Amino acid sequence: MKRLNIKYYLLTLLSVMALSSCTNLEIEETDSIISEGFQGLADPTSTVDELYNRLNGQYGDQGNRFALMEVTSDAAIVPTRGTDWGDNGQWSSLHQHLWTPEHVFVINTWNDWNANQLIASQIMDSRSNPTATNVGDASSIRALSMWTILDFYGQVPFRDVTLPSSTLPEVFIGDAAVNFIIADIDQAISSLPAVTAGSGDANGRASKAAARYLKAKVLLNKHIYLGSGSADSGDMSAVISLVDEIAADGYDLQAGYFELFRDSPDNETIWSLKSGVGNRIFNGLHYNSTSLGGGGWNGFATLAEYYDLYEGDPNSNRVELDFTPLDGQEERRGGVPSAGTPFTGAPGTTDDGGFEVGSNVGSGFLAGQQYALDGTPLTDRAGAPLTFKRDFKDGTGADNIINNDETTGIRVIKYNPRFGEFLGHEIVFRYADAHLMKAEAMFRSGGDPTAMVNDLRTIRGASPLGSVSEQDLLDERGRELFAEAWRRNDLIRFGQYTRDWQFKAAGSIGNDKYKLFPIPSSQLLANPALIQNPGY
Repeated sequence: MKRLNIKYYLLTLLSVMALSSCTNLEIEETDSIISEGFQGLADPTSTVDELYNRLNGQYGDQGNRFALMEVTSDAAIVPTRGTDWGDNGQWSSLHQHLWTPEHVFVINTWNDWNANQLIASQIMDSRSNPTATNVGDASSIRALSMWTILDFYGQVPFRDVTLPSSTLPEVFIGDAAVNFIIADIDQAISSLPAVTAGSGDANGRASKAAARYLKAKVLLNKHIYLGSGSADSGDMSAVISLVDEIAADGYDLQAGYFELFRDSPDNETIWSLKSGVGNRIFNGLHYNSTSLGGGGWNGFATLAEYYDLYEGDPNSNRVELDFTPLDGQEERRGGVPSAGTPFTGAPGTTDDGGFEVGSNVGSGFLAGQQYALDGTPLTDRAGAPLTFKRDFKDGTGADNIINNDETTGIRVIKYNPRFGEFLGHEIVFRYADAHLMKAEAMFRSGGDPTAMVNDLRTIRGASPLGSVSEQDLLDERGRELFAEAWRRNDLIRFGQYTRDWQFKAAGSIGNDKYKLFPIPSSQLLANPALIQNPGY
């Protein structure tokens, strides 16, 4: 990943493409893509609002960033069920590591997150007369956006809006990229407000704690971006200190795992966005799982090997109506109740025939027979029992990622529909992740993280470990952070992203090419300074 850092020039076309998004961002006369040169924003505060709205859409999406982080890993798979979810192979190619520079999610993610960077730079420009808070918000989002591009693509084009529009950006890699991102994060730490844990103010806007979390995340992965092979002890010491500073604002581990993913304040959420969580709920549920939202979409599932990371009966995952485990499983694996929860008027719930609507769905990993609110065993559309299975079989009974029936694959759900199927509250940064980052930094510095890992396992109802290895750290991150879009990042850092897993293409196993995504072909044409990543 090492290469000389060169200054480059990018065509105006790139700015036009980069600014495309699902938001209604208005283009003013002062915008650089239509004027001779950027002269400042008339209202930087409203542009900050637009930037957060962009993040809401980008994080709430089931494709693009989320798909590149999760579906390209062992944690998520989207098999073809008949003609459903075929989409010209865009889902299966991710899980199999067969994507190309023309993959729609590879292109969209590049465009969306580079556009964030440009908008943030315009806000931060002195000619826009931003407030200190504007600068804090913009610098944190620019850092997050540039880090996302670095993590996915290994090189980051940066456009300096103080230069003429005909001047094209520098391309940062390695140290230069990390140092630029860290400088932005330090600016954010200085400018953003401090938000006390549990206050509810972490929903929607970044804070000092969120910026410290991001800095810790960047430093934990820094040796990957530098290609140095091992973590620097000074960086690991900084990660530990940053997590301690987050804890000083009151953030801590909190009991009640699935309660964390409601929209009520808690001590673990460092930063959440007002993203709709409908994708996280419906993309894995069967069409008949619930009446909410018109039913599920029957796509996303997980591999049995990922499910087996958890304690409990591998073939059964039942819970009482109050979600007490029945099959020896730890809390985080969740389970399937045999009926819905009787309606009592609990906050956030809705009555459906005397039951809390959606409460029959369960939480966590859904395996085995599924039930209606009244306890009736559900069936698929053909009338067969709706039993979510460990395996993925085609019509001939062979293991296959295509031609599955409606019931294959264990389903995953973290935001329970009983508390709002399109709730505008998605966690981005969580203290349990920071806690595990600190444990990992201790480990990579020669320390023993066993006590820290067991602190988390105890509060999650899992058996304590006698000692903690590198594999144990990765497994614990998998158990704690499933479906939170960190799995690819973790697998790369632990050297396991190119290992074999079910349905990965034989030629992709051990192939370092797939540690980075390709630069979209159109961007190589627009900017001859961008160099395609090896192997593409």
